[in-house]
Amino acid sequence: MSVPESGGAEAAELAVRRLYDAFHGRRRVDTEGLLTDDFRFTSPYDDGIDKAAYFERCWPNGDRFVEFSIERVAADAEGAYVTYWCSTKEGDGFRNTEYLKVRNGRVASVDVYFGESYHDGKFVPQPQTEREGDARSNDREATPQGATVPGAPETAP
Repeated sequence: MSVPESGGAEAAELAVRRLYDAFHGRRRVDTEGLLTDDFRFTSPYDDGIDKAAYFERCWPNGDRFVEFSIERVAADAEGAYVTYWCSTKEGDGFRNTEYLKVRNGRVASVDVYFGESYHDGKFVPQPQTEREGDARSNDREATPQGATVPGAPETAP
């Protein structure tokens, strides 16, 4: 697949789909080539880590995935929001949304937003954080951490 010369939303979508395909196929060399040299990855577990840290901390988690499917892509000339579903060998499943910035046909950054988690097909509630003035947090105890995968582009870039 070649990246359209004109750029725009079509080129951004193609770049992110190529990245997810390489990640899911466990093709590290291809994945490295699809990331810019100054690539940054941010998730609830990772604060703007660079490419080397991404491959050290996040890449290995992809070996656990048995299913990875893109559910939707919303792209413009600067990047794309992607929502995907993953399931693991351990029976866990989760849905995340990521925003990927694209520059010259390569992904410059990924921002991960975690969605719901499941274990053996059952919803796993995530812990509630108590915020001052939030009446709901006073009525519940924190639920144990569920089956999420740190840095989700363990599922994807």
